[in-house]
Amino acid sequence: MPSGLTFDPSQGLSMTKRPRVMVVNDTQEILELFRDILEEEGFEVSLYSFAFHDLKEIEEATPDLVILDFLIGGEAQGWQLLQKMKMHRGTQNIPVIVCTAAVQMVRELEGHLTAKGVGLVLKPFDIDDLIATVHEVMARAPAGVEPIA
Repeated sequence: MPSGLTFDPSQGLSMTKRPRVMVVNDTQEILELFRDILEEEGFEVSLYSFAFHDLKEIEEATPDLVILDFLIGGEAQGWQLLQKMKMHRGTQNIPVIVCTAAVQMVRELEGHLTAKGVGLVLKPFDIDDLIATVHEVMARAPAGVEPIA
């Protein structure tokens, strides 16, 4: 079935758009795990093993949600990407979940992230907790979030 089409046997073919989730993580196994979990939940998933330097790429992909690791390549590239996204008009309203094993680093920022509407999932995570966080963050998608600085 073509992307973006859904089939409900009781309703027939529908042009309902599946929500798009962009996952950014430098570990291939984690990316594949996210794809399996999120596609099973009905999301269209795109995977990236690098942090974007040009936010135009994210804008053009038009994700409904971005899930990113705090540390990419051993550096805080995920945090830098999050800051850039929230300070750029074209990406500032895209909901974001930080999913990371860098517990100590994000614990210091947890209150700030929560206040800015950014979801947080710590690795290792429970699949049901991840799914609940995805739905929660998407449901409260901000209409105008202040930049994260």
